[in-house]
Amino acid sequence: MSYQSTAEQRPRHISQGEYAFGGLGERSITTILGSCIATCLYDEDAKIGGMNHFLLPESSNTTIQAASFGVNAMELLINDLIKHGAHRNRLKAKVFGGARMIAGLSDIGQKNSEFVLGFLQREMIECTGQSLGGTQARRVEFWPDTGRARQKMVGQAELFERPIKEASGNGVELF
Repeated sequence: MSYQSTAEQRPRHISQGEYAFGGLGERSITTILGSCIATCLYDEDAKIGGMNHFLLPESSNTTIQAASFGVNAMELLINDLIKHGAHRNRLKAKVFGGARMIAGLSDIGQKNSEFVLGFLQREMIECTGQSLGGTQARRVEFWPDTGRARQKMVGQAELFERPIKEASGNGVELF
């Protein structure tokens, strides 16, 4: 039996616009989601998989990095998995996130959820599990070599209501 240091056993954490992959015996991958989506893709036969974390379904001509957008994040992860031995026709997916975190604004979580499910359907990638929507953040952990995933809901969050401030009548107008 070999000894593994604590650093080798700790999960790899990814944030918005990032992805990671791994193979047999490698450590798990984690992320924390609100309205964002994490897609966990894996090839059971090749014992390889990965997770991405995207912010928005598509670009709106902002300066946010390309991997923060759904289609770019999906293609980057798929291409890297194939480059490292996965077969596209054997890929399976588990998807998480898409919560509605702020009431009164557009429901980006719903748009993200619709995007990822539509993408998987168009690309004929089987979705073997999903936890989408709601109003709570999630912590997701994924083991890329087996496709095993688990989530923990974070807190008992309620929708954050943005208060509308009344004009103070002091004659100052801010833009």
